[in-house]
Amino acid sequence: MNTYIVVFLFFGFAFGIASFPVRHLFSEGPTKTDVSEVTSFLDGRIFWALVCTCLWPIMLLTGLNSARILAKRRSSNLG
Repeated sequence: MNTYIVVFLFFGFAFGIASFPVRHLFSEGPTKTDVSEVTSFLDGRIFWALVCTCLWPIMLLTGLNSARILAKRRSSNLG
């Protein structure tokens, strides 16, 4: 059982590190927010990775929803 927990947490941390540049897709929709006032670049990345460590399934679902919204918006602009 401990192996599953460690894998879950490790995957969440890796997901957080990988999704940091597009973190605006995992919040309140597909619009980019203003750059936040973070004291250092590393602090923001570590905080995002720690949040994603435990919440990565929810973050993944919200990211997929934002991707669906963006795809629908792109297809309506083309036609």
